[in-house]
Amino acid sequence: MFVASVIVDIPTQALDAPYSYAVPDDMAVSVGCAVLVTLGGRKAVGYVAGLEEASAAPGEGTDLWGTPLAVSELRQVEAVLAGPFFDEEGAACARYIAERYVAPLSSCVRLFTPPGAVPRVVRGRDGRWRLEEPKIGEVDDRWVTRGPSFGEFAPRKNAVKQQQVLAAVGAGDVRVAELAREFGSVSSTLKTLGERGAVVVERRRRMRGVEIGGAAFSGEASGADDASVSTPSVAALSRAAVRPQLTEGQVAALAAIEEARAAACGRVVLVDGVTGSGKTEVYLRAIEAVLAEGRCAIVLVPEISLTPQTVGRFRSRFGDAVAVMHSRMSDGERFDQWDFIKSGAARVVVGARSALFTPLANVGLIVVDEEHEGSYKQDSAPRYQARDVARWMMARSGGAVVLGSATPSIEALYAVAKDPAWTSVALPERANGRPLPPVEVVDMAAEFASGARSMFSGRLTRALAAELSAGHKAVLLLNQRGFAKFLLCRDCGFVPECPHCATSLTYHEEGCKLVCHHCGYTVAAPPVCPECGSPYLKKFGAGTQRVESDLRALLDGMPGVGPEVPVIRMDADTTTAKGAHQELLERFGAAQAAVLLGTQMIAKGLDFDDVTLVGVINADTQLHLPDYRASERTFQLIEQVAGRAGRAELPGRVMVQTYEADSVAIQAAARYDRGMFLRAELPKRKLLAYPPYVAMANILVWGADEHEVATEAELLRAQLADLIRDTVGDPRWTVLPAVPCTLSKLRNTYRYHVVVKAPLGADISAPLAHLFRTRQTHPHVNAAVDVDPMDLL
Repeated sequence: MFVASVIVDIPTQALDAPYSYAVPDDMAVSVGCAVLVTLGGRKAVGYVAGLEEASAAPGEGTDLWGTPLAVSELRQVEAVLAGPFFDEEGAACARYIAERYVAPLSSCVRLFTPPGAVPRVVRGRDGRWRLEEPKIGEVDDRWVTRGPSFGEFAPRKNAVKQQQVLAAVGAGDVRVAELAREFGSVSSTLKTLGERGAVVVERRRRMRGVEIGGAAFSGEASGADDASVSTPSVAALSRAAVRPQLTEGQVAALAAIEEARAAACGRVVLVDGVTGSGKTEVYLRAIEAVLAEGRCAIVLVPEISLTPQTVGRFRSRFGDAVAVMHSRMSDGERFDQWDFIKSGAARVVVGARSALFTPLANVGLIVVDEEHEGSYKQDSAPRYQARDVARWMMARSGGAVVLGSATPSIEALYAVAKDPAWTSVALPERANGRPLPPVEVVDMAAEFASGARSMFSGRLTRALAAELSAGHKAVLLLNQRGFAKFLLCRDCGFVPECPHCATSLTYHEEGCKLVCHHCGYTVAAPPVCPECGSPYLKKFGAGTQRVESDLRALLDGMPGVGPEVPVIRMDADTTTAKGAHQELLERFGAAQAAVLLGTQMIAKGLDFDDVTLVGVINADTQLHLPDYRASERTFQLIEQVAGRAGRAELPGRVMVQTYEADSVAIQAAARYDRGMFLRAELPKRKLLAYPPYVAMANILVWGADEHEVATEAELLRAQLADLIRDTVGDPRWTVLPAVPCTLSKLRNTYRYHVVVKAPLGADISAPLAHLFRTRQTHPHVNAAVDVDPMDLL
């Protein structure tokens, strides 16, 4: 008799441990399976986190979590629904994430399941619970191939459709759907030909969306439960391309990675390389070494940098052994890639943060590219930091972690300085020997004082004219989509605001509408002020739509440029359609001279040889946000986008327009002087007790009634302060007052937060977990913990 430790899929902090269920002797259950169980009088889906053999006598033995086993008293697992989705290591990782990030255990387990492919128990209108089958699964196509009598069978002269089908099959295997599109209904024809042995109709697995080319999924006949998979040889994986000669810095980086891998204890190597220094080639060579040992690798890339260019580099080196996972894929495409990985055919997984939890076995290396990016932190439960989870995984499996960035986070730089398990290798020069482009700071306040009113300074205008007329390309960055930030009545001062969020509405020229970029609320722009009736409504600020409009007018009037030069806008509005991101980049790459205008998504992952000019329209967008990382993000963004220029033989230049020309973050970025920035930033962080000098957590409280939210937030603060005083007893711990969030209202919910600070190295999660798993929840107010928050907005 076996006892299963089951994590019940009910998202609540109260269910903070698996429950024990007896497994019937005739039921095949393994770790990671989805099972049907009963909990508290209702049916529920659960995931098997462990199996333990036990006798039927009550109280003999314990399960994996230390719970006494009384098998005769346990409820039984009622059915196996799917799986396995993960193994023992996956179960251990889910538990680690739940404890570290104070998250419901069930939400942590779901990280390891393919989206849409897991059964659910839902409550029907009659109040009863019922099992709902997965919406996503394998897709099988019917294929027609030559049968044993294909060459011998001769159809009658008037059997035209049989002749057509045989002619099509004679040219190669063909889908039934393709035959039907060409010749109409072919069901009876195929039946007749099949009975004569002329053709064979079989089912084959079809992969949605992403082309991976693996025979395991593209050509197996129906009836086989598991397609046979042949693991590619290292020689086949390392095909491609002529490898570039490594620089001294790249050689040193690879040596450091090999040393970290040899230690087999989760050591971290920070590859601190300027843009264009060849960090990707370092990743590729390191992965080749991992694959040669029979292990696998994961490469994490920020969502905005997951471009076809990025994926193409890995596919060109490792071919069909590369799987891709990111949020722009449909659930069906992600399921197919997940299944491809589970089959063992994939050896390298490239994707966003969720790629960490794919069923890739025997991982020996995890690469986190652009490690400073905020997209590695999940903003909903479980609020994990992918970089830190990767370190935990590699410490368990005896692998190594490689972090790469031209602008490493302050936390990573601090860890390198203080933690012997962290190593840093600098790549201070571009791999092709080209210099970094000079950065010119343009003081827009001085431009305005001189009478200029355009959003394009004179210097940027002249630079655009020179580069575009020479057939080169330019990239312009602006962190604000829409046409203008807001409308303002010049008579009464009225600003249209979102009725659901505490923010102004953004004006969009296309459709003449006002849009909330937080909840999506949209309303037609008023012709006059709704408050006083004044017609004097002024558009303040500049979004990408307005910059595009003004830029188009500017280029049309330039001699040697004119309307034939395309302006390609990339923001959240133009990239919503599937494949739009790739299509826009292809248009930009194919043009002789063009301008790519966009938000942060164009700052990274772009590698075009003929981009010679980068312009930052307004560098101040993030600088004055009420967040302790505002200066760091500004510094990083300017340095990152500057690296898009002059990457090949053509020289590049960068122009940064700002109203804060004396800002240390902007001046330091313009000089590529990280030391200058850190000397100004670190004393502020230390004085105000912010990371990297403290551990920090942000308790978020939200609900529909502002008074209830404020009351619950204050209650949580008081409870937590008492708990820390009584159990921790360390005066260095701080619980700040409960206050409204910067965005105090979002989607009709009011938001408060409580910030907790602890000494560096302290287990800040423990008291938070104790409180949240024992407290009585409020029926109308939600609360959640964000450990190691990326911002406090």
